[in-house]
Amino acid sequence: MKLFYILILFIAFLGAGPASAGDFDGSKLLICAPVEAIDCAPGEMCKKGAPADVGVQAFIRIDIAKMVVIGPKRTTPIVSIEKSEQQILLQGTELGSAWTLALDQVSGELSGSLVNREEVFVIFGSCTPL
Repeated sequence: MKLFYILILFIAFLGAGPASAGDFDGSKLLICAPVEAIDCAPGEMCKKGAPADVGVQAFIRIDIAKMVVIGPKRTTPIVSIEKSEQQILLQGTELGSAWTLALDQVSGELSGSLVNREEVFVIFGSCTPL
């Protein structure tokens, strides 16, 4: 099943071609793949690794126009959007945690965090328009 998701992402990146200025302005549906994740808890060393190693989903879709982040198991509303010339900041909550995603409007690179009272997850990845 994991191979299937990898193939879909590979095909999406091949078909995307070079990104254009409007690809990451919030007008297009995006598929994003975290490539690095960090898991931190109080009093412990942070664990850095592949997203799957710390329980982060392999792919998410972001639909800014509909104000949702779509994962394989659930769709989460985007509660707040702040847009500048360089980035779009998205925020919301899910299952007792708060999250923030920062999308670079030029490159499609993504940084994010998921925070609750017990731990923090930080992800780095990239997006491509669907």
